[in-house]
Amino acid sequence: MALTLEQLRSDIADCLGEDPADIPFDENLVDFGLDSVRIMALLERWRREHGVEAEFVDLAEQPAINAWAPLLRAS
Repeated sequence: MALTLEQLRSDIADCLGEDPADIPFDENLVDFGLDSVRIMALLERWRREHGVEAEFVDLAEQPAINAWAPLLRAS
């Protein structure tokens, strides 16, 4: 199953205990409380469920949904 932008946002919001509508696509997710442990947990989930091959360092460098989408092949 392909990973979509909405699924990305939903998973991130779930991880942070936020409403998906409150997570902008272009904002730095660290400002919303996303830390390295949560990024790793999300990445492992996406690897398991969606076959994502991105590396942690790639996500940590630019923690925003719009930046992650091409790395995670999300549409």
